[in-house]
Amino acid sequence: MNDVWFSEPVVIDFEPSGQHKVSSCFEAVECLDQRWPRRAFDGAWWSASRICRDARDGLRSPVQGRKTMRKATMAARLLA
Repeated sequence: MNDVWFSEPVVIDFEPSGQHKVSSCFEAVECLDQRWPRRAFDGAWWSASRICRDARDGLRSPVQGRKTMRKATMAARLLA
């Protein structure tokens, strides 16, 4: 398994702990699994988790991974 890097990071605002930059599919999966607020476990979270895992494993493009991570971040109102 190789990490797949985004063209630019997705910046997430985890108040009160501050902003976190997600720069790759591995970081996205880790963030979704370990830092994501429970209130935001929804369809956008599930889609981002699945697509970022697929991109990390070479089954999807990093563009798709970043796009769905950004959508999940916007849906959760965490976009910095």
